[in-house]
Amino acid sequence: MLKSIAVRVAQGTQYIKDPRQASPAGLRARPVVGATPCDSGCSACTAVCPSAAIELAPVRIDLGRCVMCGDCAPACPSGTLSFDNNFRIASTERAGLIVSAARPQLDPVRVSAALKQRFGRSLKLRSVSAGGCNACELEVNALSNVNFDIGRYGIDIVASPRHADGLVLTGPITRNMAAALQLCWDAMPEPKLVIAVGACAISGGVFDLAPALDRGFLGRQVPALYVPGCPPHPLTFVSGVLDLLGIDS
Repeated sequence: MLKSIAVRVAQGTQYIKDPRQASPAGLRARPVVGATPCDSGCSACTAVCPSAAIELAPVRIDLGRCVMCGDCAPACPSGTLSFDNNFRIASTERAGLIVSAARPQLDPVRVSAALKQRFGRSLKLRSVSAGGCNACELEVNALSNVNFDIGRYGIDIVASPRHADGLVLTGPITRNMAAALQLCWDAMPEPKLVIAVGACAISGGVFDLAPALDRGFLGRQVPALYVPGCPPHPLTFVSGVLDLLGIDS
């Protein structure tokens, strides 16, 4: 017992007191498009981007496609592209995930009054990996650990869709998982919502247009929240959900 107490004292406080005010060192999160103009005719960044997330004239980066590999920054001869550690990049609109020099800051997640009233004190989520590589799934699992502890906000990951208020979607949605994903959604009671987590879930990521995908589910169900990244940092998820529900830390 005394040894256990000594270990706890040595470890100190592990949980992040206010997830929205954290500053994770070394995290590559938000792309930054600088004011320096690109070299004439240069397309080095688009050539190295593995997910076609960058468009030119003017330079725009789609966070819904960006896998945050960082290859574009060193490839850019004018130094126009870089990344910072701003993890608050979730969005309630798909179009809100576009970053450019004219729009360096993403629009804040809009609080949903209806969702706040319904789920502001208790939100149960069912996670479905629809063909993911397990990276996003690991980060979703981390939401319940001592560092992020989403349970303190009344948010929990549950084992059954019949106990869930929301579906956390990860993966590009393969044909083999399309029916299972729909069955999970159909088994959830109304009202319910979808949270798309990761570039694969949002756009297909590097697998977009692959014949092995069936992304019809997102044509039928529009996500209430988009959480970009490859994989997204748990702080991106936590801050996005708290902002959506209007929950104070």
